[in-house]
Amino acid sequence: MEIDEAVRGCSDRRLRTKYDNAVYVVQRAFALYPFEEVAFSFNGGKDSTVLLHLIRAGYYLYKKDSGDAAKMDAIKNCPLRTIYFESPCAFPEIDSFTYETVSTYGLPLETIQSDFKSGLEGLLKEKPTKAIFIGTRIGDPNAVGQEQFSPSSPGWPPFMRVNPILDWSYRDVWSFLLTCKVKYCSLYDQGYTSIGSIHDTVPNALLSDSSSEKTFRPAYMLTDGRLERAGRTKKTSHKIEMNSVASNGMNNNEAEQMISRAASIIVVSDEILFGITEDKLGTALCKKLHAIGWRVSHVAVVRNEIDSVAEEVERCKSTDDMVFIFGALGPLHSDISLAGVAKAFAVRLAPDEEFEDYLSQLMGSNYTGDRNEMALLPEGITELLHHKALPLPLIKCRNVITLAATNLDELDTEWDCLLDTQESGLVQAKPFVSKHLRTTLSDVQIAPVVAKLCLEFSDVYIGCHRISRAGPLVVNLTGKDNQRVQAALEKLTSSFEGQFSQVDCCK
Repeated sequence: MEIDEAVRGCSDRRLRTKYDNAVYVVQRAFALYPFEEVAFSFNGGKDSTVLLHLIRAGYYLYKKDSGDAAKMDAIKNCPLRTIYFESPCAFPEIDSFTYETVSTYGLPLETIQSDFKSGLEGLLKEKPTKAIFIGTRIGDPNAVGQEQFSPSSPGWPPFMRVNPILDWSYRDVWSFLLTCKVKYCSLYDQGYTSIGSIHDTVPNALLSDSSSEKTFRPAYMLTDGRLERAGRTKKTSHKIEMNSVASNGMNNNEAEQMISRAASIIVVSDEILFGITEDKLGTALCKKLHAIGWRVSHVAVVRNEIDSVAEEVERCKSTDDMVFIFGALGPLHSDISLAGVAKAFAVRLAPDEEFEDYLSQLMGSNYTGDRNEMALLPEGITELLHHKALPLPLIKCRNVITLAATNLDELDTEWDCLLDTQESGLVQAKPFVSKHLRTTLSDVQIAPVVAKLCLEFSDVYIGCHRISRAGPLVVNLTGKDNQRVQAALEKLTSSFEGQFSQVDCCK
């Protein structure tokens, strides 16, 4: 069989492994379900084209292993019931390729013109269908929570979703198509990397030919598979969630600068909780966030335990703009931060090919453990933040960023890289201004004045702390409007003439 021969004859060991796993899933499906009660969902895209030929190869091997060798020539094309959801919004090239492919391989086509759910309901009522092959891959919007065999979702007609290429990457798909030299939709040679409808799909700008704005290189030349959906146009909203800020005649730009975005910091460390080490990174990160106008609403130290991390992330991710996590990254049994993040978002950990490549380059032959374990990242929500100054990209899951720093110097480097990376989401606003006053007055003496000051200057944070019980009291005034902070300072010092001295920092 030409597909099997092409893959087994290639030098790409990764492709051979992916192929073996996928055809095993196909063979397993044919062993579990009657052939006439299995269907294949085909949409003319690259993923379903790969799946078509994997099904052909898997069916051939299944029949070959079953001893039905006399019919080998008749089963090479695997005449499996094929479902195609026809849409007026589809590209003509997709329709053309689909019907041509169906004809070439003798696939009995069942065309549905209604929506996916109601179409399936009608199809399954008409023809009993226990399993449907689907070309879902990790990273697809509907891939979260799926396995290679996954029952249909609640509320949908009951059938088994069979996902042979669930763990395939963009590179794997193109490696297979080019190695097997099978035909695919012509749009992919025109710079399209992920094809939806005619209303939301354009060629990927990353493949634009430098010599001409209207010509694009083929899809298989996209080097970063994470960006395959960059050709899907989106309706973006620039609405900004603003804290309560009095505009006082400010324009939108100025108002935006006055916004305090909120961040939480989670430190995962049994050693801190045991008192073996102390948290210096959390304090340093607070200062860095403060310097770019972000407010830190919460700092927590949690145990090296998946549920502890998951509960803290779950609590913070929905209330704050950004969550930062330190600690518990690596190959040790206690390195469970990413598993906790995955649980908080209700997704599984899945292998990330690109991150695995980075790990391999970084560790080389010095690494003797299972490198794949370190390359397991939260499925469908992970974005790698690259920077030339970092040996490994940082990991971002929605609004949760995992930092790998173990000391202050490493934190400085990672922070600078985050600020230099647009994808990080760290929008810089007007920094906070802080003033610190020291006095030997007692708490009782200044309390009434400070209370009134807080009411008059509600946009200025006013806090107090003692260096020691018998030592001086320090009053801290923090806000984004330097004039307001200064006015609050002058009001306080004028109430106690000569009793306050301004200091540069708190010690």
